[in-house]
Amino acid sequence: MNTRNQYLMALAKRNVKAYIANPKTRAVMVAGSVAEGLCDEYSDCDMSIYYEEMPSEEELDLARQQNGGSERLWVLGDPSEDALVESYLVNGVECQFGHVTIAQWEKDMAAVAEEMDVRSPLFKAMSGTLSGIPLYGEPLIRQWQANLVNFPEPLAKRMVEDYLKFFPIWGVQPKLARRDALLWYHQILVESAQNLLGVLSGLNRLYYSTFQFKRMGKWVAQMEIAPRNLAPRLEGLFGSDPTVAVQQLEALVQETVELVELHMPQIDTSAAKGRLGWRQQPWEPAGL
Repeated sequence: MNTRNQYLMALAKRNVKAYIANPKTRAVMVAGSVAEGLCDEYSDCDMSIYYEEMPSEEELDLARQQNGGSERLWVLGDPSEDALVESYLVNGVECQFGHVTIAQWEKDMAAVAEEMDVRSPLFKAMSGTLSGIPLYGEPLIRQWQANLVNFPEPLAKRMVEDYLKFFPIWGVQPKLARRDALLWYHQILVESAQNLLGVLSGLNRLYYSTFQFKRMGKWVAQMEIAPRNLAPRLEGLFGSDPTVAVQQLEALVQETVELVELHMPQIDTSAAKGRLGWRQQPWEPAGL
């Protein structure tokens, strides 16, 4: 841990005391950059707090005051739905506290596996749980982590199928260059990069979410199944000349499709493969 990580971990351990004093609290963990050991001077402190039943507004206000917190910066969710996230400053550091009942969190995790909504922001929360560090109620958090490690195979397959969609920009780049379509071009690059990561995360059984996706290099480093030098090649798409970038993207898509065929041969790759090598041809005026 660097010194900023040590500071924020100490801050988290101090903050937690105000919440575990509430008898409704069953478990607390620190997540995000603090848990991953990647803090810098811009990092916030993410904590998840799990309850038998949701605390009242008065109980939340009391904990914030005991922590010497500022007024709330923002609030998301509704306590009546057994989940709420609030943010406030402690010693100048933004601290984000997710409050949720055990029943609701376990219901959310089960719903991801049952409904197989691979675009759900819950994937980010589930990934955060896997890397989280328990500060209180460790047995319960370790049980959730053990369950999440067993990535459901149907969910992995759905991820690959859902993200295996690519607009063949390599076939229309000369046309786009004449149409003042810079924003659309970059939008396609971003969506293509996200889809590549989604497919490969499915192959590697990782809970991937496009929501506020950060630290791509660290994410890719977890992958045992991936094109060679994936992270720098994805980053290179956004700094290369468009004529080069689209060719590099096509190569990445082709290599990813080949990996799908090798590791999940039950997936139909025909649509993605059919767009590889395609180029739109210009037409010439002919006699009418």
